[in-house]
Amino acid sequence: MSRTVLAIDIGSTKICAVIAEIADDNSIAITGAGTSKAQGLKKGSITNIELASKSIRTALNDAKRVSGSDVKTAIVSISGAYTKSLNSSGIVNIQSKEVTFKEIERVMQTSLYNANIPNEYDVLHALPYNFKVDDQDFIEDPLGMNASRLEVDTHIITTQKSNLNNLKKAVLGAGVEVENVVLTGYASSIATLNEDEKELGVAIIDMGGNTSNIIIHSGNSIRYNDFLGVGSNHVTSDLSMALHTPLNIADNVKLNYGSLLTPSNDLIELPVIGDETTTHEVSLEVVHNVVFARAEETLMILDQFIENSGLKDKIGAGIVLTGGFSKMEGIRDLAIATFGSIPVRLAKPKEMNGLFDNLRSPEYSSAIGLIMYSASAYTQYEIDINKRVRHTNETPFGHTKVNLSDEFDIPTPPTYEEKEKMVTLPSKKDKKSDKAGSFSKFWNWATQLF
Repeated sequence: MSRTVLAIDIGSTKICAVIAEIADDNSIAITGAGTSKAQGLKKGSITNIELASKSIRTALNDAKRVSGSDVKTAIVSISGAYTKSLNSSGIVNIQSKEVTFKEIERVMQTSLYNANIPNEYDVLHALPYNFKVDDQDFIEDPLGMNASRLEVDTHIITTQKSNLNNLKKAVLGAGVEVENVVLTGYASSIATLNEDEKELGVAIIDMGGNTSNIIIHSGNSIRYNDFLGVGSNHVTSDLSMALHTPLNIADNVKLNYGSLLTPSNDLIELPVIGDETTTHEVSLEVVHNVVFARAEETLMILDQFIENSGLKDKIGAGIVLTGGFSKMEGIRDLAIATFGSIPVRLAKPKEMNGLFDNLRSPEYSSAIGLIMYSASAYTQYEIDINKRVRHTNETPFGHTKVNLSDEFDIPTPPTYEEKEKMVTLPSKKDKKSDKAGSFSKFWNWATQLF
């Protein structure tokens, strides 16, 4: 039986809502989409809940009108602006000598327990990048293997609780409850990367209006993520100041004449800021120089991020650019020169049934990635925002709402179907500790007696 899913991509300059039908075989058919200008947001984060809710509602109503569906829960993207990442590890003994899903879940929860996560942060994704069975390293999937010990190395992405709570309140204000939350860069990687790139190691950069999110995949899992508060709107601001023209005119100049290729000496006539009845002539060479300077600086900072990650030698498949900024003419050539001759490709979302023409553009990669995430296109195993261990071959869960309380570290109680896939670790530990406590009391009494 197919299910209807709603994805809301909350970007720095636009809100995009996409509705799709996902069949039992996880095939996707897009049925509706809507976009609106982002209000109440700055660099991908909520700054005005009421305005943000209004923008979300506008995009959502358009998507519902086209789809004819009335979806009440959504999977939502979150910017990397207030995220922190860390690596952790866990180890468990296996008494049955065979690795089952419960052991994989137990070792992942152990790695999460061992992580030093600040109180004001909540776990967004916990992504294992290395399983170790006994002394054998880099096991692709330990499920079903014979072993006496299972270890895991996990990349954990956390975000500020206040930022997460504001995001959920804004979505709730638009009449929809949050089912799941996914990092923007992670969603973009799902929509654009192929399996070979993930296996060889690849860096994907989603270059948006006010932000750039970078993710490094290595060995089929995310190893690094970072965020830069610079995007194509900064080019607009630079042009407005350099050409002394209003922002809306500068944006049109960027879209029509912004190029990183060989500059032209042609002149264009632009209104003067503050007195739009007066015009002045500007050379396109000046436009080129301004655009080139900002794009080069942005790529150089992103290159430094890759250097600092310590994973530059592990991105054998090169770098993938997506997002609206990546549509700028000549950006691929500039990126190749900036990143030191590493292969660079420009990426659009993958094709699927019902994909509207406008959704085929790079700026919709994260929105399409959210839909694909709902169809189990995430990494092989992961712990999501709901503290639930997900795996790619699982049976789809029913709609689970993210807890809207201030304390997000209380797991949502499992449904009857979920109990088959979940193991409640505290109850097992409690039983063992109860037995151990009874035995120690008896021993103390016996030693005192005799």
